[in-house]
Amino acid sequence: MPWFPQRLEAGAKPATVNRELAALKRAFRLAKRAGLIMDVPYIPMLREANARQGFFEPDQLAAAIKHLPPYLRPVIQFAAVTGWRIPSEVLPLTWGQVDLKAGEVRLEPNTTKNTEGRTFVIGLLRLLREVLERQWAEHEALKQRGVICPYVFHRNGKRIKFFKHSWEKACRLAGCPGRIPHDLRRTAVRSFLRAGIPQHTAMQLSGHITASVFKRYDIQSDGDLKDAAAKLDIATTAAQSGVLGLADAATGSR
Repeated sequence: MPWFPQRLEAGAKPATVNRELAALKRAFRLAKRAGLIMDVPYIPMLREANARQGFFEPDQLAAAIKHLPPYLRPVIQFAAVTGWRIPSEVLPLTWGQVDLKAGEVRLEPNTTKNTEGRTFVIGLLRLLREVLERQWAEHEALKQRGVICPYVFHRNGKRIKFFKHSWEKACRLAGCPGRIPHDLRRTAVRSFLRAGIPQHTAMQLSGHITASVFKRYDIQSDGDLKDAAAKLDIATTAAQSGVLGLADAATGSR
């Protein structure tokens, strides 16, 4: 695109240009959906050298949640499991989008960043179900007091909008200062893939459209590499000793 150099020379970061391009792409998608255009043109994105790499290890996340105000803890627990965007997808969530009996949480079309709807099946995710059931119990308790709150996550019946200071304080006390709420999205993606969920399915859960962006969220830690080395050691040792075939050993439990 001819204006790339002009934007960069003006001091815009590649990430800023990409956000502008993302808005342009969304405009084209909406125009196509409305029948105003036939096709969405290909718009290349710039390479971002400043992509964040933050994520939470389980003990860090548990410590941060412990230091949060009670009304914020379920927000963070929900986001860490689902990988959904907190400002636009978690905080605005209403009970009309939750079906505890069917075990589903839904995001309707045109309410997400990529405008596509999304469903997260609670299934046997005990933590997620417990979080939602506690929030529903709060909802019913508020109703008994004459307070009708449509939001799943709230503060005394009011929608939560900002929690920057509480978040920064909790992360500092947990020994992981500098973390941002969006790091929970990377944390969830790591959990999806390490649980053996196929990439395509994981992308549907988190709401990623392109594999290139999704892969940026699959951050590896030293623990991942050590675990891989340990599994490889078991596989190669077993194969060389003739106890197991390489394929069988590589998929064995540890």
